[in-house]
Amino acid sequence: MFTLPDSWVWDFWFADDGERHHLFFLYASRALHDPDARHYRASIGHAVSDDLVEWTRVPDALVRGEQGSFDDLATWTGSVVRHQDGTWFLFYTGSTLTPAGNVQRIGYATSSDLTTWHKAPENPVLAADGSWYETLAEGQWHDEAFRDPWVLPDPDGDGWHMLLTARGRTGEAFERGVVGHAWSPDLRSWELRPPLTEVGQGFGQLEVNQVEVVDGRPVLLFSCLAADRPTDRRDASGGVWAAPAESLLGPFDIAAAYPLTDASLYSGRLVRARDGGWRFLAFHHDGPDGSFVGSISDPMVVGWDDGRLAVGG
Repeated sequence: MFTLPDSWVWDFWFADDGERHHLFFLYASRALHDPDARHYRASIGHAVSDDLVEWTRVPDALVRGEQGSFDDLATWTGSVVRHQDGTWFLFYTGSTLTPAGNVQRIGYATSSDLTTWHKAPENPVLAADGSWYETLAEGQWHDEAFRDPWVLPDPDGDGWHMLLTARGRTGEAFERGVVGHAWSPDLRSWELRPPLTEVGQGFGQLEVNQVEVVDGRPVLLFSCLAADRPTDRRDASGGVWAAPAESLLGPFDIAAAYPLTDASLYSGRLVRARDGGWRFLAFHHDGPDGSFVGSISDPMVVGWDDGRLAVGG
């Protein structure tokens, strides 16, 4: 388990340099007392491991920007990929407060060694523009959801794709969650595209998307708590969810999504271990008394059980 004695740790993602696993994670000081306040104080930390179990913390990756920048409130969830020229790209969510509420946009930083990161001067590179995605101006939520970039190469070699936590422009507020989509030829310039899923599938938001092919089967992971679902679906089930997929780019059957965990675990990630098998990690969300925990689990084995992805010990 990865935990910090003086800070909450929550959303995270991985990179693998061939020798060590790199863990990038959001964290904020427990001196805030209120765990909900962590979102507005988040920085991106960094740790390394040989086995996904024992972690060594190393210098932080990113902190929030100067006043007036797109990430002057906090730096939120992202992903890391490597360009063909060897450059590492860390895509992340930049958060800023406006009089209307929290606005989220996407930026990136680059590194030659996964340790020292430089934010791109052209940030932000993507924002919700109201074409396909809900904005604050519509007044449906307290924030403008456009975050958690998951970047992957095109399966046919045609550039790069980004999946996003976003909301569509129609329907009830807690039915608007969609998988947003953008495309890039080079990881630097990005073209916003229509969402890969439809509204009305029973989720107000599909947080921390990840899509992988596990033992020959594509699957989409996302997270959503009961409070962010329609009233008639706010039962106790669901922290991390899995949805059937036909390919890495969909179609995704969100209506058929099933819970991998309950609310004790959230923002789950799949990662390949050194033995080639897949492991699942998530952060500890609800403790036994319902209070927020804020640490990252040990890796768990995953496999298929009667057509569904299942998490073992």
